[in-house]
Amino acid sequence: MIKLTWQRAVYSLITYLAAPILWGRLFWRGRNNPAYRQAWLERLGFIKAQTQRPFIMLHMVSVGETMAARPLIEALLHTYPNYPLWLTSTTPTGAATVKRLFGERVAHSYLPYDWLGANARFLDRIPIKLLIILETELWPNLYAACAKRHIPLLLVNARLSERSVRRYQKIPNLVRKTLSHITLIAARETQDAERFKVLGANAEQLIITGNIKFDLQLAADTIQQVASLKPLVNQRFVWVAASTHAGEDEQMLAAHQQVLALNPQALLILVPRHPERFESVAQLCAEQGFNLIQRSLNERPDAQTQVWLADSMGELLLWYGLADTAFIGGSLVPVGGHNPLEAALWGIPVLSGTHIHNFMDIYPALVESGGAKLVESARHLADHLVFWADAKLAREQAGQAAQQFLQQHQGVVQQLMQIIANYIPIKSS
Repeated sequence: MIKLTWQRAVYSLITYLAAPILWGRLFWRGRNNPAYRQAWLERLGFIKAQTQRPFIMLHMVSVGETMAARPLIEALLHTYPNYPLWLTSTTPTGAATVKRLFGERVAHSYLPYDWLGANARFLDRIPIKLLIILETELWPNLYAACAKRHIPLLLVNARLSERSVRRYQKIPNLVRKTLSHITLIAARETQDAERFKVLGANAEQLIITGNIKFDLQLAADTIQQVASLKPLVNQRFVWVAASTHAGEDEQMLAAHQQVLALNPQALLILVPRHPERFESVAQLCAEQGFNLIQRSLNERPDAQTQVWLADSMGELLLWYGLADTAFIGGSLVPVGGHNPLEAALWGIPVLSGTHIHNFMDIYPALVESGGAKLVESARHLADHLVFWADAKLAREQAGQAAQQFLQQHQGVVQQLMQIIANYIPIKSS
């Protein structure tokens, strides 16, 4: 019997009282991205399943988690054809990524807010055989609702920072009870597992599997796209500025000016992180006098193109495939960095700023391997770009080091599939 404890009752009351803030936030963000104002009934749990067959459900917050989960999702689709997949997201960009990658092969909705009624509606309308949640999404009401319905719940690729631990320790009883409803926690590394123990997880709940983000694979259509576009840029030094945030685009353009001064044929592929910033970044490039083309207009680079604005979603692997090196954004401003492994998959070296606290499990080892370097400013970034533009052999060696680092840590999806087989046995043909 799963009872509503007083701690969860207080938490539920606070989340209900926060409803105007949540709706206001959706409305506000919808000014630049109308998708935030759509499908709001799904956030209340009003969802209809197209089949009564039990689903395997996976929750990924946004684009990064969805891309990381792709090999696992493909493995589930292949291994369990009799179990449809239901994927949930929190953001419109995550939802769009699910639709682009998987189309009609999966069902999708937003994850309801962690309200008692919303969770009950959701789980009563969709038959769930197994729930898999990526990384660290602790939802007290959702987890309790799963336990009440005897739905196994796996937290995979689980990570916890010291900062998160300190925050959760402010509500220890609620967090401890929430963790008790998790069937298994597949932590990324020993340090993450120890932090879960500090919060009250049992040793029997924990297993260390590694980081699923290493299990990247190149899709055939991406390889074909790269092959078709590569001749347009093949004789030039091409660098990608990926997942840039406000305050970084100016620095990318400043660095590119320095590169162009010594290598006039260099090409920058600029990939802003959020679609609502595409227009302002295009305007910035034009104001600074760059010869600009835009992906959204289906323009292709010629010899005069200096900046190719990747104002599209879900094509980051394509841009890395065209590049000689990549800068990973969110790192010259205090965001915490983004995933460098997609660049490493193509065997190109990585540059990043020093704000990398979200990826401390990857960057230090990647830098030590020789596959990445950290920079402190646009000038420092330009120095490395100029060097790698001229030193092809050194650049290729750094790219190979990045690729080897990635390959050495693969195999996580295979481990997770073995774990999942304990809850959904694989039928022999």
